[in-house]
Amino acid sequence: MNVPRRCGGFLRAARRRSQEPGRGRATSSRQAGLAGHTGQAAVELALVIPFVAVLLLLLVQVGLIVRDQILVVHAAREGAREAAVEPAPGAARSAALAGSGLDPGRIEVDVSDRGPPGSRVRVTATYRAPTVVPIIGAAMTDIRLRASATMRVER
Repeated sequence: MNVPRRCGGFLRAARRRSQEPGRGRATSSRQAGLAGHTGQAAVELALVIPFVAVLLLLLVQVGLIVRDQILVVHAAREGAREAAVEPAPGAARSAALAGSGLDPGRIEVDVSDRGPPGSRVRVTATYRAPTVVPIIGAAMTDIRLRASATMRVER
């Protein structure tokens, strides 16, 4: 029983087809029809690249704002924890600044009335997130982020 060899059979058939008339290299009449389309891909790429670049910069700016929001939530929690255990007026602000890593000139920390042990204290942190990414930052103003945390007063 003769079993045809499969290895190379496809390549031989493709080679035979490319040698048939009208296959393989383009004839001069086909080249003439494509003469006006040779730079189309380059032009399309040149038109699309600026939009893709702006989209990527916008994505980076959104990522930075989300990061700042997480840090603001963390600052509010740190401030609330410190206000719950320490009665000093500036303790919550200093704990919020130390624990967050945010710019101290852009953050405001408000502590609600702190009552006796067993009551609740609420700390609200407000941060003006800068828009620093090129092109996107110039088109947007600073974004105001806010977070609050409530904890039970322990001392």
